[in-house]
Amino acid sequence: QVQLVESGGGSVQAGGSLRLSCAASGHNSRRNCMGWFRQAPGKGREGVAGISSTGGRAYYDDSVLGRFTISRDSAKNMLYLQMDSLKPEDSAMYYCAAEGLCGTEWWHRISEYSSWGQGTQVTVSS
Repeated sequence: QVQLVESGGGSVQAGGSLRLSCAASGHNSRRNCMGWFRQAPGKGREGVAGISSTGGRAYYDDSVLGRFTISRDSAKNMLYLQMDSLKPEDSAMYYCAAEGLCGTEWWHRISEYSSWGQGTQVTVSS
């Protein structure tokens, strides 16, 4: 299993930006899609963005398309999420996930990921 540690969360005003980072360590399985998920109070966990092993394919939820950018540095075992034009509705705990299955039908499925971080809080005020 892969160990994941997120950082970079915080409080910003609407329209601001944050960059989340996720440091990965440990055994990598053949399933090496990585993703960012979020969970707001009282709501279920939802997929925000996913990325293939080489970084060549990226997937986004419609709610963040054009505002968030996912990237990864495989040499450093790092995953990133650049969040711009933040909105109050983006406020949530953000989780890094690994050992998932990429593809349009699969990247957002929580059950497809074997490893999860502890989360980092993002709060956007209006």
